[in-house]
Amino acid sequence: MCPPARARLKKMILRTAELAGLPVQQELFINITFVGDRTMARYNREYVGHEGTTDVITFCYLEGEEPLLPGDVAVDLLICVDFAMQEGRARKDSSYARELALYIAHGLLHSVGEDDLDPVSRKRMRRREREVMKQLEQEFDFSGVFPEAKK
Repeated sequence: MCPPARARLKKMILRTAELAGLPVQQELFINITFVGDRTMARYNREYVGHEGTTDVITFCYLEGEEPLLPGDVAVDLLICVDFAMQEGRARKDSSYARELALYIAHGLLHSVGEDDLDPVSRKRMRRREREVMKQLEQEFDFSGVFPEAKK
């Protein structure tokens, strides 16, 4: 697995945040940590109460008791690269790089209040994901942001 192209990733994250509706004009940070299955399963159990791995876990601090100041972290995303690799291979219309971009979009949509716990909200989340991903696909080469190691 190759590390992401940091400058391209930063641009894509900022654009995704803008498309999701986050207050990108403020000097707030979005922190993304890429983890493997074992680490994600541990976080999923500890913070979400679910067993096993998952694609992304979102921690949003925008609605906290204290207002955020410039330089504060507004959103933390934990993204599972092993999950992205598995899903990218399993889906004919996807790839490792596209899955990672989707997980960023999905996590940032969660941070603005979108949810996918019931059928109605899940349908809205999927629609918003498609809208965001359609725009991102026009502006970014996902495999240039998330290169795969050559075998």
